[in-house]
Amino acid sequence: MKKILVPTLIALAIGSLASVAQAQTAPAAAPAAAPESTLAYNVGVISDYRYRGISQTRLQPALQGGIDYTDKSGFYVGTWASTIQWIKDAHGGANVELDIYGGYKGTAGDVAYDVGFLRYEYPSNNLKPNANTNEVYGAVTVGIVTAKYSHAVSNLFGFTDSKNSGYLDLSAAVDMGDGYSLTPHIGRQNVSGKGNGIYSYTDYALTLGKDLGNGLSASAAIIGTDAKSGSYVSPANKDLGKSGLVVGLKYTF
Repeated sequence: MKKILVPTLIALAIGSLASVAQAQTAPAAAPAAAPESTLAYNVGVISDYRYRGISQTRLQPALQGGIDYTDKSGFYVGTWASTIQWIKDAHGGANVELDIYGGYKGTAGDVAYDVGFLRYEYPSNNLKPNANTNEVYGAVTVGIVTAKYSHAVSNLFGFTDSKNSGYLDLSAAVDMGDGYSLTPHIGRQNVSGKGNGIYSYTDYALTLGKDLGNGLSASAAIIGTDAKSGSYVSPANKDLGKSGLVVGLKYTF
């Protein structure tokens, strides 16, 4: 906004009349453009694929990648894949996880929300019950804090009679400046069904991220769980939920 100072009341009056005339004849300002829809791709490598604190790759590295489409209305769909090992270790055949998801993100006042559906697909797996899993989820974010709940509407990852299992997690996104971020997280996985209580646990993580520019980012995380001894182990009897350092590199374009 420009302020014009003149030495006399006459000049001020003339300026005011000119401004009124201009406002009456100028066209109305165009409304702000809606945000554009986006299509984004990502590829990465990680030293150990941990999902809800449990290693999916027998504590070994994984290759990962995905595609996300976000509509300007708030609706989104995407798919993401990773190499895995746990189903082969259980003699189930599959060595890839493919996630397919869709949902809607919006805001209500100072609260951001996200609701959606997620399908975990393990192509060609022959576990009994089948490892393929369907979940619905909802999340709310206030400031830097996000709370999310995921509810299984099928059996959960091959556990017998585990429909209605749930996962609740709480995290925060702390901007440390200069491209660094810090994300503390705690979650609780409940596995429903008779005899499945041994597989319920709490997981935690503290992740340091760094935006390296040009779509490249790096991360280092301390991840662990309190899973009961013997509940999640490799064929060599290694604890897949033990605390450890996980590092990763991702490129988004």
